[in-house]
Amino acid sequence: MYFIGYDVGSSSVKASLLEAQTGRVAASATSPKKELEIIAKKAGWAEQKPAVWWEHAKKATAEILASRRISAAQIKAIGISYQMHGLVLVDKNKEVLRDAIIWCDSRAVEIGRKALKDIGERKCLARLLNSPGNFTASKLKWVEDKEPKLFSKIHKMMLPGDFIAMKMTGEIKTTPSGLSEGIMWDFQKHGLADLIMKHYRIPEEFVADVVPTFSVQGELTTEAAKELGLKAGTLVTYRAGDQPNNALSLNVLEPGEIAATAGTSGVVYGITAETKFDPKSRVNTFVHVNHTPKKPRYGVLLCLNGTGILNSWLKHNTGTTDYYEMDKLAAKAPIGSNGLVILPYGNGAERTLENRNTGASIRGLNFNMHNRAHLLRAAQEGIVFALNYGLEIMRKVGVKAKKIRAGNANMFLSPLFCETFSCVTESVVELYNTDGSAGAARGAGIGLGFYKDFSKAFEGLKSTRKIEPNKKLVNQYKAAYEHWLEVLTRAL
Repeated sequence: MYFIGYDVGSSSVKASLLEAQTGRVAASATSPKKELEIIAKKAGWAEQKPAVWWEHAKKATAEILASRRISAAQIKAIGISYQMHGLVLVDKNKEVLRDAIIWCDSRAVEIGRKALKDIGERKCLARLLNSPGNFTASKLKWVEDKEPKLFSKIHKMMLPGDFIAMKMTGEIKTTPSGLSEGIMWDFQKHGLADLIMKHYRIPEEFVADVVPTFSVQGELTTEAAKELGLKAGTLVTYRAGDQPNNALSLNVLEPGEIAATAGTSGVVYGITAETKFDPKSRVNTFVHVNHTPKKPRYGVLLCLNGTGILNSWLKHNTGTTDYYEMDKLAAKAPIGSNGLVILPYGNGAERTLENRNTGASIRGLNFNMHNRAHLLRAAQEGIVFALNYGLEIMRKVGVKAKKIRAGNANMFLSPLFCETFSCVTESVVELYNTDGSAGAARGAGIGLGFYKDFSKAFEGLKSTRKIEPNKKLVNQYKAAYEHWLEVLTRAL
């Protein structure tokens, strides 16, 4: 018996096939092999075509099935992870009305800022735990204001994962966790946030039916099964945004546990049982995947938009051929990069900067001193420093970061990045051979009821490496961070 999980990101779609009994990944595939296009018609905009996600979900599935001698009937459940905060709109025929406005799009910043003021900061934060900010509800309000003819055709609004589930099952549904990531969840009422819906004049019928994160959410239709190469009737039993799902993939479910990732964006996600919030909404609180009213579990999320995308930009613009070469070259420069500083804020409005879109910048460049190695190291350090800047905010909210779990992937593959991260945050970093698609497959098994409790679902999850702060280097990294912080403060 197998479960299949999909991770629908803004860079690619990945699928993993999980062996139910052992909890081991039997096969995985990513499509496309290069990053997906992000459409930017104006500065600060970011859109993608939902149909492209579906096409690459099909290609990743086909690659997995071609690599394994199994029948489609052996795959018993499907789980879906997806890029958070996106907006997909469909009409009554379930046809997409416009390109999806995705997570790093900044067009609705002022709409969210005005809503916070008009509703009242105290009321907004007490009930939503967040500013409406640049999240999904605010993006929909932008459509209402700027594209009224299109707005009048809307049947349902969806998150990216809701769209993929609709393509699979023909049903339009969402989850409490999903509503909270769109800032449409009232943490006092434990239901749809009517205060934001009424303020934005969003009809409640636009919102999909709400189902539990772990549950039977529909069956694969005959048409979808044919397109994917799977069996009609296969159950979809789990969906979650990429960061709650990343935490699930690492078995981060209880208060005090923390997950991190450094892909296109960089995220630190800590679990708490308390409804705490940052007064400036620089970090955000969402409903976690295992939340129940009787046993509340919330995820406090720190997000840095310009993480892997900075690394990718450098790869394509500095003449280096691959990330391994970049890492080796960066390690030749000293800690602190001889004063060279990169502020990695070049991918839309940054939450930790109070939703300001400052752009990225290189500071302190000395033509007589600095070379490509300094530039590459300053980029890695800048990303870690920006994450630590957000972590300091999380600590004030009550999230402790002494031990952090992360997948052995993306920037955590870099020994230099891991060393910098561990030393600057003064935390132990445990790496695991897992990712979002594997986590979604485990979620599918939990939602199906195959795993009777969460501990059973993670018996196949093993730590591959542990990085502890190098006491000889901590002070040097701390000094470099303080210099970076001074530069950031001046820039702001």
